[in-house]
Amino acid sequence: MKDRFGFDSSQVRGTAFWARPQLGRRMFFRHVASAVGGYFLMPSRPMETVARAAGTPIGRAKNCIFLLLTGAPSHVDTFDLKEGPWLPARFNPTSYGDGVRFPQGLMPKVAAELGNGTIGFVRSVRAWAGVHGLSQQWVQIGRNPTSPSARISPHIGSVVSLELSPPRGQDVALPAFMAINAGQIPGEGYLPAQYAPFLLAGGAALPNTAHPRGPARLDQRYGLLQELDAETRSSFDIGEGAEEMANWNARARMLMYNSAVDNVFRFDNNERTRYGNSAFGNGCLTARNLLRARMGTRFVQINFGSWDHHSNIYAPNAQLTPMATQFDNGLGNLIADLRGDGLLDDTLIVAMGEFGRTVGPVNANSGRDHFLQQSALFAGAGIRGGRAIGKTDDTGSRTVEPGWSRDRDVRNEDIEATLYSALGIDWTTIRRDDPLGRGFEYVPNSREDLYGPIHELWS
Repeated sequence: MKDRFGFDSSQVRGTAFWARPQLGRRMFFRHVASAVGGYFLMPSRPMETVARAAGTPIGRAKNCIFLLLTGAPSHVDTFDLKEGPWLPARFNPTSYGDGVRFPQGLMPKVAAELGNGTIGFVRSVRAWAGVHGLSQQWVQIGRNPTSPSARISPHIGSVVSLELSPPRGQDVALPAFMAINAGQIPGEGYLPAQYAPFLLAGGAALPNTAHPRGPARLDQRYGLLQELDAETRSSFDIGEGAEEMANWNARARMLMYNSAVDNVFRFDNNERTRYGNSAFGNGCLTARNLLRARMGTRFVQINFGSWDHHSNIYAPNAQLTPMATQFDNGLGNLIADLRGDGLLDDTLIVAMGEFGRTVGPVNANSGRDHFLQQSALFAGAGIRGGRAIGKTDDTGSRTVEPGWSRDRDVRNEDIEATLYSALGIDWTTIRRDDPLGRGFEYVPNSREDLYGPIHELWS
């Protein structure tokens, strides 16, 4: 959807638009913007006062990788395994850690990490709605998409970018928020556009970072842009616009002909094969490299779907099995590599869909339909793995033991608060700079302490 300036923030692609200048300067500079192909990164701008309540972040992570499993995987076949006559023998249910049952035959690499104590589950999660688009939006902005504040609400990753991006003057080459294979991802909301998700196709090289006529020609054109900017600044009183645009261009220029940046998006065929040689596996490889590079990225989202298995869910070569195999190769190797690098202790990994799927025997089409009860996977950042928080009934239809301090179902807003807290961000923050003038709460209803983090992950 286009904003009031005529720009579609949901379609921010590659280096073309990391950020957008403000309206008053946009029209004036549009002709010179093309000189560097639109590689413009807007610098930090001071924000207004924020209010904070009584939240005490746990602060165990520096980075977050969020895996959105679009289409909604069957929780009772994956993260909250329920065994019955419908379950194929090849799933090989096995016990790990604190008696957690898991389909080792379906996801052996993830099972190994569960046995290593690096993975745990929250099984008392319940979605608010069973509609794909609505619930996917809810997961990513941490609030009801139909609420009045939703139209200005940023993606969780945009809030992380705002909070964890380095101060102005400390240059980093890459954006704080990278989104891989993310499709129609929510944008930065009312926040400055520099905090928008930077969209990438998994495993592909960063697009548009080379001039078609080579670096010499780019330098010539970039030099011309600097001359035009200098002339403009000396001839017109246009406020901060010229300096802002010049800084924006300079940050974009850091991405071009930059071997360190290129290496982040380069991996050999052996690595591709080890990670499953799939779009999801390549996305996990890219996420690994982004964190290894330490070039500014703090939040990575990877979308992987579709898990919408209404029919033939157990077909050997279709539906659940190939999806789970791709997930297993990508996530299992990502966790192993981050552990080997020493990065896992600094990185919280979360994997979940937008809701779960129907429980017990399969439907008339041998599949599973939409269902509100679901489970989420957590790994890294020092969580206590090899266990499950919360317990469902024998079929997985409802929570019987929430397993955490608020003694109720875990909601999307609670997972949002958990991500913020793990990253050292006060989830009770209320900004006073929102255009509605109501005060923008990082997590809804912070004034009433309605939602909060699942700190039991670390206890």
